[in-house]
Order: sequence, then structure tokens, then C-alpha cells
Amino acid sequence: MPDSTRAVLAAALALALAAVFGQAAMAQSKGRIVCWKDSAGKVIGCGDKVPPEYQDSATKELDRRGVTRKTTETAEEEARRKAQEAAKAQQMEEEKKRLAEQRRKDMVLLNTYANDREIDQRRDRELREVDRLIGQFEGLHKGAASRRDDARKRLESAEKARKPSDAVRDEVARAEAEMAKLEKSINTKNKEKEDITARYAETKRRYLEVGGATAQAAPAKK
Repeated sequence: MPDSTRAVLAAALALALAAVFGQAAMAQSKGRIVCWKDSAGKVIGCGDKVPPEYQDSATKELDRRGVTRKTTETAEEEARRKAQEAAKAQQMEEEKKRLAEQRRKDMVLLNTYANDREIDQRRDRELREVDRLIGQFEGLHKGAASRRDDARKRLESAEKARKPSDAVRDEVARAEAEMAKLEKSINTKNKEKEDITARYAETKRRYLEVGGATAQAAPAKK
């Protein structure tokens, strides 16, 4: 860049800075400085009053010592602040409701069990009932497997003798469909046992945590 061009730019910059600081100095002599910002929140000018084109911008007012005495927001900043305040208030209200609901559940829990052994006993009763149903399903599954195997033998004999075998083939299909249904039921019940165990473990943990039965787990029976 030519030296002459640099000199012109330097002079222009000096004049601009002088104008800004001159306005600030004049305003300070009156005891008031107002600085205005652009949309990004950066201060772009100071003086005794905000130019018309920046009337909707955020501003801050300083005293003679440069201490900020007053600030204003743009409409966008105000809307954003209010939205944040509303979101925070909603979160606080939801947390308040959650804590109230947890306190209610804790009271029900403490009033339901006299000690943690009762929690284990109820868990074991539920598990025994599920085991009973699993046993029934397994018995039915065994019967269906036996019928399927018998039908398969008859199907093989019929096919070797070139006799009609559609009815026997249907028996095999029905038995296999029943087995598949029972296997699904058994798997569902086994998953239910896992859920019961996990649920009562959490119940017992919470019971002891909130001070149930002096918050001491009962020793395991030998």
C-alpha cells in the first residue's frame, strides 16, 4: 500500500476516533454518557444521546467516573431474556412437583412395609406365582412337542405309503404353532421375573434410603 494511502487512512481513523471520544467528553462534561450497541452487542458509539437510527439498540449509561448506572435491552434481547426466565420458572415448577410426588411415594412406601424383610417376602411371593405359571406353560409346551413328534412320525409313514397326508401335516403345523406361542409366553414370564427382581431391589434401596425401619437392612437368614 502506498505511503500516501496509509496516511489518508490513518488520518480518517484518527478523525473518527476523535469524534467518538469528543462526543463522550462533551457528554461527560454534562455528567452523562450513553453508549449504544450494534445487534451483536458491541459498543459502537458514545455520546450525550442515542442517535435516531440506534434508538432501538441496547444502551448503557455511565456517570462521570465511568460507572454504569443504567442499561437497556433491544427487543430481541428482552424477548430472549423473558423466554429464558419463563423456561427456568417452568423447570423450577416441574422440579417442585417432582419432589412433592416423590415425598408422597416415600410416605406410602414407609407406611406399606414394617421392615425391609417384608419387601423381600412380597418379592418372593410374586416370583413364586410367576414360576408357577412358567411351569404350566412348560408342561403345555412338552405336550405340544409330544403331539408334534407323533404327527411327524405318522406323516413320514403316510408319505412312504403314498397315502393322503394333508390332515397329518396340519397337525404338525398346529402343534408347532402352539409350541411357538408357549415359548413366547415362557420368555415373557422370565422377563417379568427379571423386572420384579429389579423393581423390588429399587424399592428396598429407597426404603432404606428414606429411613425405613431405622435404615438398617435386616440380616439375611441362615
